[in-house]
Order: sequence, then structure tokens, then C-alpha cells
Amino acid sequence: MPHRAGPHHHLERVSGDVCAAAELLEVLWGRGQEAAPPGTVSPSQLRALLVIEKQEGSNLRSLGEALGSRAPSVSRLCDRMEAMGLVQRDPSPVSRREVELRLTGRGRALLEEYRAIRTRELAAVLERMQPTEVAALAEGLAAFRSAASQRLTAGRSPADRLREDIADSA
Repeated sequence: MPHRAGPHHHLERVSGDVCAAAELLEVLWGRGQEAAPPGTVSPSQLRALLVIEKQEGSNLRSLGEALGSRAPSVSRLCDRMEAMGLVQRDPSPVSRREVELRLTGRGRALLEEYRAIRTRELAAVLERMQPTEVAALAEGLAAFRSAASQRLTAGRSPADRLREDIADSA
């Protein structure tokens, strides 16, 4: 009697395919980072800028949680990005002991530049695919993004999620 692959095996195979695609994306994005002007930002600074952009006004603790880093490392990272003119720290209106992190105009421009480079790299790959494959990929990525967002925000309070929803709709 032949062994049938169950849903668990299928998810493992798809997870492997997603990991392989993510690794290729890292290579493409690395090419994009190398194409950026020299001396811009490190990969960890770029990740931090992306998180701050998504969670504008967040504090060091929430940035650390998002990055999976400890407070002293996050503080030093923000020190460097602030010195580069990419991030500003503002006093929190809620607590005198906290600061809110915001991107500066220079930080936003840098992210736009990285996105433009990455978009060109990805467009070159998508041009090699059939239109039906591109459509299927777009549909699958939308579903993946939704599921990943749900997973990442599962531990957040309803107020935090509402604030993010409002920011996403702006």
C-alpha cells in the first residue's frame, strides 16, 4: 500500500519552498544594498528603519522586541542612526521615561532608495515568469502577508493593533 503524504508533509514542503525563495530574496536584496551609495546603513540598521517606519512613534522596548534584540544593543543602534540623521527620538507624551522613535526625512528617503533598487531587482525576476504565474504569486503573497501580520501581532494589545490599522490606512 503506497504511503500518502498528508497535509503536514505538504506544509513542510511548501515551507521549504518559501525558505528557498526567501534566501534568493536575501541575495537579491544584498545586491540592492551593494548598489546603494557606500557608507549608508548596515543590514541591522536597515531592519530597524523598516520597523520604525511601520511602528512610527514606538519606543526602544518595542523596537527591541520586533528585532529580537536586547535594550543596550537597540539603544546603541538608535544612537548611530540618530547621529546619521536617519532617526529622531522625541519625548513620549505618555511617559517621561520613554522616548518615541521616528524616521527623519533623510531616513524616509533612504528607505525609498532601497525600495527602488529592490523593486528593480525583483522586476527583473518577475519578467522571466508567465503572467499567470505572476498573478498566482501575487495572490499567494497577499495571503502570506496577512497570515504573517496576524502571527506577528498576536501578542499585541487591541489598542496597538488599532493604532497600526489606522497608520496602515493613512
